[in-house]
Amino acid sequence: MKTKKVSKKMKVHYSSDTNEWATPQELFNRLNESYNFSLDPCCTKKTAKCKTFITKEQDGLNQTWGSHRVFCNPPYGREIGKWIKKAYEESLTGALVVCLIPSRTDTKYWHEYCMKARHIVLFRGRIKFERDDGLIAPAPFPSCLVIFGVKTYIDCMPTFSSMNA
Repeated sequence: MKTKKVSKKMKVHYSSDTNEWATPQELFNRLNESYNFSLDPCCTKKTAKCKTFITKEQDGLNQTWGSHRVFCNPPYGREIGKWIKKAYEESLTGALVVCLIPSRTDTKYWHEYCMKARHIVLFRGRIKFERDDGLIAPAPFPSCLVIFGVKTYIDCMPTFSSMNA
């Protein structure tokens, strides 16, 4: 069986150099219009989307998110399951959490936590993410929003059909 070669453009998505890709500002702005986010628990200072944020060094997995309205674009590496578990658990204590994650329905975390979400929104097409160094590239996987919390309403969701996700 031949191994499929990954193009130079796509190789960066499969490398372990970084798993921190910034949410496109336009996408965040549209979500923020509906949710009025108050916390970004997994970002760098440069990629923070909210006034209140938690960096890798501050360890958002070990911080309480309280009753914040949380936007969470977790690192997409091996730790993603921990972030999804944390999002679910924090929603049980009063946080509203909107996670932007790969739509990986075959994973353990998807079945243990994402399936308990209030809403799951699938994107058409691939989202173009940005790295700290400015590189912009489409994700090599489909993305979705997983929304945890009791005060979420699908009719307040922005429409993404006109966006080049």
